Amino acid sequence: MPEKSFEVFPRDPNKTYGLMELVKGTSPGVDKEPEDTIFTWPHLFYIELICVLIVLGILLLGSLYIHAPLEAEASRDTTPNPMKAPWYFLGLQEMLVFFDPWIAGVAIPVLILTGLMLIPFLDINSKGKGNYTFSDRKFSVSVYSFGMALWLVLIIIGVWFRGLDWNWYWPWEDAHVHKPVVAGLEDLPVIFSRVLGISVFIGKALSDLIVFGYFAAGIIIPALIFKDFFKKLGLIRYVTTMALFWIMIGIPIKIGLRLVLSIKYIVITPWFKI
Repeated sequence: MPEKSFEVFPRDPNKTYGLMELVKGTSPGVDKEPEDTIFTWPHLFYIELICVLIVLGILLLGSLYIHAPLEAEASRDTTPNPMKAPWYFLGLQEMLVFFDPWIAGVAIPVLILTGLMLIPFLDINSKGKGNYTFSDRKFSVSVYSFGMALWLVLIIIGVWFRGLDWNWYWPWEDAHVHKPVVAGLEDLPVIFSRVLGISVFIGKALSDLIVFGYFAAGIIIPALIFKDFFKKLGLIRYVTTMALFWIMIGIPIKIGLRLVLSIKYIVITPWFKI
């Protein structure tokens, strides 16, 4: 007779469940016979052990060929160039290249933390209790994976692709040779003013309208296409979810506009720039 599980979800008191269970496709909190489950030991343990050994092997091989970026002893008379933050903060430091310091250093981190804290209130997927398969949680898993991948890419760029004066250096380039300053970056309102022959004030209005249209279309159009998704979430949850989603998508878009089209900022206000 297997031991009873902890009473986390309502269940039939006449049924018993194994304490160490790995559930296939659903949670032990729902009606599921014990014969439809498998034990954590040894099935899950073997998989986790193999994953741990693979990751450990990759780390050991990496440590043999990639040396720690240790430099000379710090001197109060000399400031290192470039001055790099610890690797876990390099994502923020990299975003300072593309965003206003207030946006990159304050607004985006606050939105990331706020979005993570809101996940339990925004995610109403009934299959989310103990079940994390991609087939049942395509949107949630895809969005979270995209955000993690974006953050890791920014860290990788900061560690291996930034050199003197925080310029871009490919692995085959000498990172100890200064590069000329790249000119030609312009704000989008200035580009509108120059290309369309309008005032900078009207150019700012057009830029603001583009950003407003980006969020309005990103919130309204999916609600019309995925009506069931909108109804399940409700108005407040849906608007909050999509606003956070399109802010995240906007980060690589903004980076691409700067790298490809040399657009420095899109929206300019007296308080911040985007």
